[in-house]
Formats: sequence, C-alpha cells, structure tokens
Amino acid sequence: MAFEGLSEKLNGIFKKLKGKGVLTEADIQEAMREVKLALLEADVHFKVVKEFVAVVKEKSLGEEVMRSLTPGQQVIKIVNDELAALMGGSNSKLTFSSSGFTTLLLVGLQGTGKTTTCAKLATYLKKSGKKPMMAACDVYRPAAIDQLEILGQAAGIPVYLDREDKDPVSIAQKARKEAEYKGFDTLLIDTAGRLHVDEDLMDELVRIRKEVKPHEILLVVDAMTGQDAVIAAQSFHDRLGIDGIIMTKLDGDTRGGAALSVKSVTGKPIKFIGVGEKNDALEPFHPQRMASRILGMGDVMSLIEKAQESFDEEKSRELEKKMKKNQFTLEDFLDQFAQIRGMGGLAKIMDMLPGGGAKPDEEQMDKGEQEFRYMEAIIQSMTKQERQDPQLLNASRRKRIAAGAGVTVARVNSLIKRYEETKKLMKQFSGGKMGKKGRRMFQGF
Repeated sequence: MAFEGLSEKLNGIFKKLKGKGVLTEADIQEAMREVKLALLEADVHFKVVKEFVAVVKEKSLGEEVMRSLTPGQQVIKIVNDELAALMGGSNSKLTFSSSGFTTLLLVGLQGTGKTTTCAKLATYLKKSGKKPMMAACDVYRPAAIDQLEILGQAAGIPVYLDREDKDPVSIAQKARKEAEYKGFDTLLIDTAGRLHVDEDLMDELVRIRKEVKPHEILLVVDAMTGQDAVIAAQSFHDRLGIDGIIMTKLDGDTRGGAALSVKSVTGKPIKFIGVGEKNDALEPFHPQRMASRILGMGDVMSLIEKAQESFDEEKSRELEKKMKKNQFTLEDFLDQFAQIRGMGGLAKIMDMLPGGGAKPDEEQMDKGEQEFRYMEAIIQSMTKQERQDPQLLNASRRKRIAAGAGVTVARVNSLIKRYEETKKLMKQFSGGKMGKKGRRMFQGF
C-alpha cells in the first residue's frame, strides 16, 4: 500500500495528541519532532520536510488551535491541509488544444514503465471520450516498438510505427500528420529512455519538442526509486520544461517520499498515478484525497467513483427492482462479489475506507479474501434452482453443497444467514432516500 509506513507512524503520533484534552507548546514540539522523523524515514526530501514542519508548527501553535475544545483534531486538520498543499493542492488535469488536436509527449528514464504508461494513458483518454493514437518513437530499446504495438492491440488503440526509419524526430513528425489526417484528436508519443540522464537523450527530446510542438510534456517517474525520481524530474524540467508528472508503481511504494517531494522541488504537479499492471490501472492524482488516506481518513469519493466504473448501470437498475419486489437471489449476491473484485479486491477497498490508512492486519486481510473465495465456491456448488430460491436449502441439500465446495455445513449456514441479513438491509435502503451514487455503491457490498 502506498505510504503504508508513513501512514502508520502519523496515525500513532496523532492518536497520542487526540488523547489529550489540552495541548501545551511542549506537546506540539514533541509531535512535530516525530512528524519530521516520520517524513524523513519516508524518504521525503529534507528541505521539503524542514519547510513543511515549520509551517505546521507555526499554525498549530496559533491561539485558535491551542484554545480549541479539540486541539488534537485541529492539528490533524492542519497537517491534512498542508500535506494536500505539498502535493499540489487540487487535481491538475491535462490541457487539450482548442484546435481539436492535442499532442502529448511522454518522456523519462528507462525502466520507469513509460511504454506501458503510454498505453494506460491512451486507454484512460479513450474511456473519457477522446480518440487517441500512439506513436512508437523508441528506436533503441529492443522490442520497444513491438511492446507498444501489442499494448495498443489489447486496448483497441492504433499505433503509428515505422520499423525502417531510425530517426525518432522523423517518426514523430510523420505520426502527427497521420493522426491528424485520419481524424484522431490526441497523439501520445512514446520516446526512448536511458539508464541515466545524459546529453544525447536530452538533445533528442529537445529536437522532438521543437518539431512536434507538444501541448504537454509528461514525465514518467518510478515512485519506488524515491529521491532519485525527484532528481530526475528536476533534470528533465530544467532542460526540457515538463508540464506534469505521471508517477508509476505508487501502489508498491510503502514510503511515498517521491510523491510528497516532487511538486515542491520541481513546481510541476503529479497528474496521474500508476496503481497496478492492468491497462486501466492509471488514475488521476487527487492531492486532497491522498492526504486523507495517509492520515487514515479514507477516500470515499474515489471509492464511489470506482463503484460507478465497476458496477454495470443496467444490472444496478435490475437489482433495485428485484430488491423492491423482494426477489434478491443468491445469484445476485454472487454477482456483487464479482463487482467488488472489479474494484480491485478487498485490500484496495479497505485502503479507501476511513481507518484504512494505517497498516491493515495482514492476517485479517488474508482471511477476508479467503472468505470471499469460500462464499463464491458455496454459491457455485448450488443448483440454479437453489440459488434462485434459498428456501429449498434444507439440511441434506446444505450437506451436499458443503461437500461440493470443500467447506463445513456451518460455513454454508453462515453464508445463508449473511445473505438473508443483506437482503433485508438492501430492501430497506432501496426504498429510502440514499443518493443514486451512494445507493449504487451500497449495492456492491
């Protein structure tokens, strides 16, 4: 989980603050010292840590906080706001050309996941209503062109490539003409990387920028390289003038120092984050939501958005009708598990719930995932008639189902009880005044 170590430490620090009815200056000083250590251990740039702690300390020692009835909560709010500001404050979106055709140039070092990110971004834009094309301009790395071609085929996005031309600038120019001629509105240019920043790499990118005139230059960095990612970002910006950053592998970086440092150091925002291997595992970066997750406050907005993406609109309407008529079956119950899996599984959902920012109990998480698998196996061991009418499930049938699923009869009984309770709850909510978004999210649970 991203920021796992930092989140755990900050939650421990603020738990002590919240336990005190009155805060003294010494309490604030001690808490800020611990916050400073936690940020440094998370590999946040030392200058960024110094400035951050100074601002938080100054605001926390203000009269409004010290005289507050809940000073601990006030300090947490200050830290939350300053963390969000550190990462950019608000979501920074891509800018598109008013002419109707936009060129995006993706740059970065080798090994950051630039080519796969190019395909992920193209997939995101396609889902957003754009008509993207990708251009394979990495002529140096073996199989780079083949990789982008395969990713494009998987995503249903065309790729411009020229295996004979060895000049990336020429390929980029031809790709732009081709994309405009064929009616595409966005061209994403995948460029070559190096193992380190060098003059040849920069000269090539400067020439591409000069000839193609991209509307945005997006730097792809690997979150797991920590401060090396920040140094690379500064180097690219100084020479090329980047417009935004895409940070990959953030889901695998338990420290998160790069994400907390890069905006402050370069002045350029993180626009997207990579959160997995799949083609759709790229998300817009929301600083305020990430700050809330770091402090264990959850990210309910992202959870609702994921529910909207994962849950089929037509199925949701059908399910609501069934609930109103008391026709919610075990097949529907099973379908809800599939939709939750589509949201990324139990671990990712827990990460977005309040309290999920702290390190979860791995044993409990494993048990939760195992429980999901048991429930699926039990329902799949039933006949279609039994799934549609659970009243048929007498003792002998339950024994047969338990044997087929490889579980105990007690576990089958537990599932039936949970289904009945869920059915009762969902019927209540379907007739209530929950918002459409909230109701659909609830249906997924």
